[in-house]
Amino acid sequence: MFIIGGIQKTTLTDFPQKVAAIVFTQGCNFRCGYCHNPELLNFTQNSNDNAEDFFKFLQTRKGKLDGVVITGGEPTLQTGLYDFIKKIKLLGFAVKLDTNGTNPQILEKLINDNLLDYTAMDIKAPLEKYSQITKTDINAENIIKSIDLIMKSGVDYEFRTTVLKSQLTFDDFEKIGQMINGAKRYYLQKFVPSKICDQTLMNEKTYSNEEFVQICANLKKYIDFVSYR
Repeated sequence: MFIIGGIQKTTLTDFPQKVAAIVFTQGCNFRCGYCHNPELLNFTQNSNDNAEDFFKFLQTRKGKLDGVVITGGEPTLQTGLYDFIKKIKLLGFAVKLDTNGTNPQILEKLINDNLLDYTAMDIKAPLEKYSQITKTDINAENIIKSIDLIMKSGVDYEFRTTVLKSQLTFDDFEKIGQMINGAKRYYLQKFVPSKICDQTLMNEKTYSNEEFVQICANLKKYIDFVSYR
């Protein structure tokens, strides 16, 4: 099974230093209120499994695209993810995977078989706040294992956190810094109220630029590169 919920044919910003296409997968095991792809959270009866059409498109983009970003939803819920990525790699394209880190076994297999060129993992919160923000029970060991796998993989990567001021305090960022201590790259992402899962968050705020600068400065004792966007 590999259910594609949407395709963006070109992006210049989602795969560092590469021109890429984006594949959005259906289904997610989290229910973060700020999720900006709420239409992808559930597997629906109208799911369009158009992987074959995507590969036909990809054939026409050789020499024009450098890679493919696979995001969601949560791509590791797709049982056909491994074969889908392998086919992309055989066509000569680089692959970036976006993940929430809940399936380290799948991540480990993709890394070990050299099928990933870049990994982006969402760090939702300190572990004690994960369930509150994702609105689901989580296996904390899987989150920590995924962080460890990514940092030791030899594959380029980033960690990132979407920031609502009401959800994450300065102390929470300190705990996240400790959780990903030694990481190469970490981005704080400003919450933008637009098309989101929980409409009650539409009036929520993120931190000011000055506050983000301070948070980033505090985190640099743990992480090589910290920025906000």
